[in-house]
Amino acid sequence: MKFMSYLLSLLLVLSFLPFSDVVHSEEHDVELWNAVKPLDTTVTFLNTGAHPDDERSDFLAYLSRGLGVKTSSLIANRGEGGQNEIGQELGNALGIIRSREMIEAAKITGVKAYHLSETTSDPIYDFGFSKTPDETLEKWGEELTYERLIRFIRTYQPDILMPSFRNSDTQHGHHRAISKLSERAFEDAANPDVFPDQLKEGLSVWQVKKFYLPAESEEAATTSIEVGDYDPIYEMSYPQIGEESRYMHKSQGMGSEVGVAPKQILLDLEKSSVETAGTDELFEGIPYDFKAWAEELPKSEKSLKIHFAKFQKSLEGIISSYPDRGETFDKTQKALKEVEKLENKTAKAKLDDQMKKDLLHKISLKKEQLNAVSFVASELNVDATSESNILTKGQDVEVTVELVNEGEKKLKKAKVELLTPKGWKVAKNGKSADLKPGEERKMTFTVRVPEDADYYHAYKEPAIQTKVSFESAGAKSTHVQDLDGTIAVLPDVGITLNPEDIVVNRAEVQDEIPVVAKVKNYRDGAASSQVTLSAPEGWEVSPQEVTVQFDKSQEEKDVTFTLSPPEDIGEGNFKVDAQAVVDGETFSSTVQEISYDHIGTFYYLYDSKVNGVAFELLTPDNLKVGYIESGFDKVADYLRNVGMDITSLTEDDLASGDLSQYDTIVTGIRAYLSRKDLVANNPRLKEYVENGGHLVVQYHKPNDGWRENETAPYPLTIGNPSIRWRVTDENAEVTVLQPESPLFNYPNSITGSDWDNWIQERGLYYPMNWDDRYETFVRMADPNEDSFDGGILMAEYGEGTYLYTNLVFYRQIQGGVPGGYRIFTNLLSYGKTN
Repeated sequence: MKFMSYLLSLLLVLSFLPFSDVVHSEEHDVELWNAVKPLDTTVTFLNTGAHPDDERSDFLAYLSRGLGVKTSSLIANRGEGGQNEIGQELGNALGIIRSREMIEAAKITGVKAYHLSETTSDPIYDFGFSKTPDETLEKWGEELTYERLIRFIRTYQPDILMPSFRNSDTQHGHHRAISKLSERAFEDAANPDVFPDQLKEGLSVWQVKKFYLPAESEEAATTSIEVGDYDPIYEMSYPQIGEESRYMHKSQGMGSEVGVAPKQILLDLEKSSVETAGTDELFEGIPYDFKAWAEELPKSEKSLKIHFAKFQKSLEGIISSYPDRGETFDKTQKALKEVEKLENKTAKAKLDDQMKKDLLHKISLKKEQLNAVSFVASELNVDATSESNILTKGQDVEVTVELVNEGEKKLKKAKVELLTPKGWKVAKNGKSADLKPGEERKMTFTVRVPEDADYYHAYKEPAIQTKVSFESAGAKSTHVQDLDGTIAVLPDVGITLNPEDIVVNRAEVQDEIPVVAKVKNYRDGAASSQVTLSAPEGWEVSPQEVTVQFDKSQEEKDVTFTLSPPEDIGEGNFKVDAQAVVDGETFSSTVQEISYDHIGTFYYLYDSKVNGVAFELLTPDNLKVGYIESGFDKVADYLRNVGMDITSLTEDDLASGDLSQYDTIVTGIRAYLSRKDLVANNPRLKEYVENGGHLVVQYHKPNDGWRENETAPYPLTIGNPSIRWRVTDENAEVTVLQPESPLFNYPNSITGSDWDNWIQERGLYYPMNWDDRYETFVRMADPNEDSFDGGILMAEYGEGTYLYTNLVFYRQIQGGVPGGYRIFTNLLSYGKTN
């Protein structure tokens, strides 16, 4: 018995060792395996979530890569309200980054990524942290959100539906909202009385077979699935594949190293429309492949039963032919002919209406998968490029498509088409022709961009794609591929203004405010543009107009304007618009280029304007501030723009510079995460405070390199889990605990109005514990919750002072909220009073 126990233990350990450690690893054709594995099953799975990076990556990798299940992730918004750990993009620009990161992550797990949010002005927007699903759905629009969810389910037709999170008060309100709607959709997607207009458009009702939630505990789980297996094809376990995909969410700092080890996914079966025969198996009651579907068919359809079972054997034969691409190709072409016959036979069969729809849908998915296998196995290399990826309206552009048959099979009637939006004109050069093994062919197309073409939008399909088709063994295969890089229709010129925001200080109205317009030519060749700024009434703009000459495409030039506001300017918001006229047409867009190695290059187009606000802001004379920039906020620039003396501190400054010259030193948000030199030189900052300096530290997460007993002069613990330690209501009532403190009186007299019109939230990552030597200054709470007193903490340390604040001043300052400027200026100015 002891020997058997030892042997079983040894086998268990060996089963989780990397395959290469047990037997000699051989070269694997991952591309081909990715294509053939989905032929194994007809099951479809849908994971729903709120934000990019909400997908259950390890489980989805197991389903898709491990089992071949057609797996998708449907995400509500684009993550616009999140933080950015790789750059300064926020809002819609961050949403574009996070959307592309999710698409790249999904490629690794073999998952298809979808979003409910359709545009950069969509109501389904990440407005920031929410504590309830009701608040979330009120802001998104519950009817709109639910209609899109039902539409997607009826289109995608998943067998299994699983939200990433439960509707629990420990969860983000966005997560809870999607979980709540997903559960309702289990019945409603199958109800013809719910959104009946969708049915008039041609959609059919769809009954999801099973609805799962992540189990709250092992005891509560109805289903347990082992996903920790090592896959020799990928030379990773499925959790490792999942983490590889999570590394693509770089803007959120996702991804971690995990070893090969057992891992259980615990699920709770909440709803089922199929018989499960008393078992807790994930796929029980759901036909797993066409052989199982054959058993579901009525006895009267004996011929169809045989056909389905035979077709499943053909699919399994394709899988077994791996890794021989030639054999895989031959078997796939045969299966493509079979699937056409099966589709026709099923359409004519006397079946229950719902079963027929189910089967025809499964057959259509298998046709897509067979086409994908055919293309990979053919080894047809397609290289599609445009002479210019940036296009303007009315432009002609040449697109070149090169085909190289790198396989062993002759490809007959190889044909290339360009897919473009309606109204675009494509002059084709080249017809279909046979491609022998080793043969190459190049085709050139001239594409005319219409004058009424839509401008580029990061969430829409590419304007130009290439469609390649060929025939072999009597079967036709098709493949659609994007061109290299991002094809974007942009305005003739783009105008980027600096600064993006202006504060006019009514305490001392500036005589002149310089605004630099960076004008970029996107036309193909030379251009002339007349650039102007349009300011509010009473303002003076000099010069009134500037002509900018461009010699070539993508050339950019700076134009400096001077704005002079009226001396008696009133309090409130204003804007300054920019326009550029080219050949009589006016353009007024900023084109923000978003480019990162892990996602590529994309663009965000928005109105070219300066947002301005006028209010009174007092600053002490000769206040000198050192700013330790984190790269995650632009507060230093915004404070310079209001005339404050801000010096960005370098690594050398922190390591050996004279810090005593600064009245105040302030850290950018999460600076201990991004500035390793800050961590290394933190003792010098403490010494700066001890010698009489004033240090202001803005918010950090618990895992940002923050050491609760070392980073601050006295112990200070950041709240964890962070979901509980935040005030998300930007209008939450604020009680000032020490109204007589200079923090609220010098140099600006802070009143209740300074807490008005805040953006997104009050504060996040509140401290949960702190040393008694810290004083508290403000109290606030979300509705019906206990209040927090730690929004501003300050302690004397030696001859100086240390101030920690988790209030989101960076959003207020970058959003032009007067109170944010005034309160933050007072926090910095304490160094002068001290």
